[in-house]
Amino acid sequence: MKLRPRLPFAVAALCLCAALSATALSTTLWAADNPVDGPAANGRTVNTGAVDAGNLPLPLDEVRIFTQVLNQIRRAYVEPIDDKTLLENAIKGMIAGIDPHSSYLASNDYSELQETTTGEFGGLGVEVGIEKGFIKIIAPIDDSPAARAGIKAGDLIIKLDDTPISDATGDTSELLRGAPGSSVTLTILREGVAAPFSINVTREIIKTRSLRYRSLEPGYGYIRIAQFSANTGDEVLSALTKLQAENRPLKGLVMDLRNNPGGVLQSAVKVVDAFITEGLIVYTKGRVEGADMRFDASADDPSHGVPLVVLIDGGSASASEIVAGALQDHHRAILLGTKSFGKGSVQTVLPLTNDRAIKLTTALYYTPSGRSIQARGIEPDIVVTRGQVTRFPDSPTAYREADLSRHLETASTDANAPTNTPTRATPAPTPNARPAAIDPKDILVDDYQLNEAVNVLKGLNVLQTLPR
Repeated sequence: MKLRPRLPFAVAALCLCAALSATALSTTLWAADNPVDGPAANGRTVNTGAVDAGNLPLPLDEVRIFTQVLNQIRRAYVEPIDDKTLLENAIKGMIAGIDPHSSYLASNDYSELQETTTGEFGGLGVEVGIEKGFIKIIAPIDDSPAARAGIKAGDLIIKLDDTPISDATGDTSELLRGAPGSSVTLTILREGVAAPFSINVTREIIKTRSLRYRSLEPGYGYIRIAQFSANTGDEVLSALTKLQAENRPLKGLVMDLRNNPGGVLQSAVKVVDAFITEGLIVYTKGRVEGADMRFDASADDPSHGVPLVVLIDGGSASASEIVAGALQDHHRAILLGTKSFGKGSVQTVLPLTNDRAIKLTTALYYTPSGRSIQARGIEPDIVVTRGQVTRFPDSPTAYREADLSRHLETASTDANAPTNTPTRATPAPTPNARPAAIDPKDILVDDYQLNEAVNVLKGLNVLQTLPR
């Protein structure tokens, strides 16, 4: 993987997550210190010369109104409010009004953000956003309290305990936080369910599990990435090595990014780099100098060109969309499932003091072909919605030619067949292949999308064995 940043400063890491409580975050710390030309304010030129980015000209009329509102609250509100509280509320409102992912991190919020970089934190285990003034579940984390309680991607939280959620803005994750062991009752509105219903969830210390893998059946592997933490790229490389050792040969691989809320950009890049050998993986563009970055693939191919199907859905967001979009643009994988979430923005944590910061959207990312998926999402190559299939075995009364009395017996192949007639070779059994980790029939019943992904891989292998 080659990184070609255009940065005048050191970059720690980029965070592409939508909410603090859901995923391990990594941050980019930067300071805008280049001169910027000052625009006119309200028709009056306040400063037409070059100014420092920290001293941009302000619209004086709006500043005057702000001070008037501040003084009116201080003078006339029914109870006295200290100036610090008023100003912090003003900052929160200013940032929350920009977009759903920017937020003000006060002392406790900033500490919790720093704790989440360890991949262990307290909460329900959900990635959240805002929709129509309510808290929307983007994706529950695998094996989290929320996932075990039955919360699903797309659910809207309209009430916490007895408190209605109305006009939610900014970082809504703080509303779901609490001490491990404490419980909260969520009132859920779910598409397809006529009336709201309640789910009680007990908060836990969330230990994020980035990756699981297994053999689905001999020759076919499965890697489930729940989110992109700092070590996900290395974990994918390790899983590939083990699956290749278990399946000789590894004829196909399913990468499951469903309900993956994103995570660390560099890990997503490393995952893509494990499957492609050249070209652009992703790039970012922003207004501030230093926000532009570019990531290119290295020549190594740990995947050995194994056929790949990637599963996505409406809970696949941010870094998972980087992976899906890059593999799709390079024609390296077939994307199967439903349209992804569409979060194509980059958040940067900008420290203000030792215990305060702002999380601000500073750039957009683009797939290798130049697509911005912000609010658009990634369209799968094959649309397969979630579903369940009922298996019907052959009727016990069904008859075939071999069941008829006095049927003719013949050899399985004609030894005197014309030499110019192609015959299809029967693959020899693989002696070193391990038994299937799960019954393939259960995949059909329990996970229709995964079953279809395996069928696509089998079809690709059939095409490869046909004579040309």
